Amino acid sequence: MTESNIITEIKAELLNYNGQWAEKKGLWNFTATIAERKAFLSKKKLTYSSKIRFNDETKTVHFSEMLTESGSGLSSGGLDDMSTGFGVKTESYNTFKGGREGTIEEQSKLFGKDYTYSFNYQEIRTKIAAIAEKYGYHFAYQILPLK
Repeated sequence: MTESNIITEIKAELLNYNGQWAEKKGLWNFTATIAERKAFLSKKKLTYSSKIRFNDETKTVHFSEMLTESGSGLSSGGLDDMSTGFGVKTESYNTFKGGREGTIEEQSKLFGKDYTYSFNYQEIRTKIAAIAEKYGYHFAYQILPLK
């Protein structure tokens, strides 16, 4: 089956990103923590997630990606937009208008935070597109998350 060959090769290419793979009803999900901040009894995490679905009839690989920030712990309020005390806050931003490009420092401005790691979104998309095309599939970037 071609899909298993493609996903095996994609997994091998993304091995260095230290992410986790999950599959549910033909939808492959890759998630990787790309930045983390720890402060007094609180933690914030920025996660990259991509979803891949194969359509064998049209020979298309559908791809979408998203950034999600989550935080938990004790907060003094104000600085991190959490109320005083214990709390959990989650925000997510889809990569609308095509894919995100650049370093995580540029993209993290959407969150109003300063992260110190870099992450190349374009590199992941390029690798997946090249593998799809190698197997005769068309790579289709989806603006909305795949379901």
